[in-house]
Amino acid sequence: MFLKTKSGRLVEVPTPEEEAVINAGIAADPDTYELTDEEFARLKPMRGRPVSANPKVHTGLRLDAEVLAAFKAGGPGWQTRINEALKEWLNSHSAA
Repeated sequence: MFLKTKSGRLVEVPTPEEEAVINAGIAADPDTYELTDEEFARLKPMRGRPVSANPKVHTGLRLDAEVLAAFKAGGPGWQTRINEALKEWLNSHSAA
């Protein structure tokens, strides 16, 4: 069964059997518990990304097309891979 959210997304609702397995897992885990209605009502939605201790800086960077294509060919995370490659380069070269 699916529910449609206000934004139009479809969310699959667990079957009663799946719900029983989920609840059994909650009951068996000593580090968690199911929230009461009162606790759930006090929760506030989080917006955006968490604040990073080491935030990135937005910049424009011009790269050769084949360099960019090679990093993008690896799939999602290509910007992180470029960042890591530049960090490796800095470890073996002078920043000046």
